[in-house]
Amino acid sequence: MKRLQWPSWMPVDPFIVLLLGTVGLAALFPARDTAADVASGASTAAIALLFFLYGARLSTREAIAGFKHWRLHVTVLASTFVVFPLLGLAARGLVPVLLTHSLFTGLLFLTLVPSTIQSSIAFTSIARGNVPAAICAGSFSSLAGIVITPLLAAALLGGSGGGFSADSLIKIVLQLLVPFVAGQVLRPWVGGFITRHKKVLGLVDRGSILLVVYTAFSEGMVQGIWHQVSPLRLGGLLVVEAALLGVMLLLTWYGSRALGFTREDRIAIQFAGSKKSLASGLPMASVLFGAHASLAVLPLMLFHQMQLMVCAVIAKRRSRDPRNAPVAIAPAATSRTAVGTGARYR
Repeated sequence: MKRLQWPSWMPVDPFIVLLLGTVGLAALFPARDTAADVASGASTAAIALLFFLYGARLSTREAIAGFKHWRLHVTVLASTFVVFPLLGLAARGLVPVLLTHSLFTGLLFLTLVPSTIQSSIAFTSIARGNVPAAICAGSFSSLAGIVITPLLAAALLGGSGGGFSADSLIKIVLQLLVPFVAGQVLRPWVGGFITRHKKVLGLVDRGSILLVVYTAFSEGMVQGIWHQVSPLRLGGLLVVEAALLGVMLLLTWYGSRALGFTREDRIAIQFAGSKKSLASGLPMASVLFGAHASLAVLPLMLFHQMQLMVCAVIAKRRSRDPRNAPVAIAPAATSRTAVGTGARYR
């Protein structure tokens, strides 16, 4: 029997379909009382497992070797944790004309999370850019985000983060950083197992994210916070996010040219420096925002799908550009990753 595959021409990420289905499930059957406590505990454990796997996957030797291209990585980190947040702060002027205060908080949080890994690699590969640089840039961004994102949230969101406090920083350390470090320490013993069972662990990844989404949106339904959002406000949010993505794509492409990077490096910078990670952002939001996490992650979910659709088009156009020379492609960064099932959500 032939295995069904998601049509390559369809612009919607299949994982986004699962996310939307999970949101619908939470809307119809939100977890309450004891069920909510069980879901919350399972979500906490899932987040810890998720970041343990991230730590176990990252090769320390490759990470150290990647520092040789430090100018590129500094450029990506600056785009992710400096330029993005500045644009997010500038969006405060759109409140209350286009955005409510809650949606602005979610939009600002979006600008603070790290870059993607798999989709940055995949699109860089399709566009025939510097794939090894994209691998290291995405990994460095994710690692730095475990520390930088909560610190930026403390500085820029303050009390508007739905209960954000020093306790939230401690939770971030215990739920995200400690499991990540544990994964790095145990990598010599579990790294081989992870390599041999990538598909199974991919299901663990996606299942963890879906559980976090269900828990966050269940809390939002019980608290009744979804009554704060109207279709008109959602439309305004989409317009703002489209502008944000467009500005970042232009800045990373032409800014890297002004800095003297090669075309292959500019492709890696554009895809790694203009995107945000749903996989990293969702667990962090559940820790930082509590019951308000559903509104906080809504801008991130919408931006994630938008960036995939736009970057897929750009990558295909770059691949047909005669100025691009073929570049060696890492095994994990084939074009199938970009149009396949689970790898694109990061």
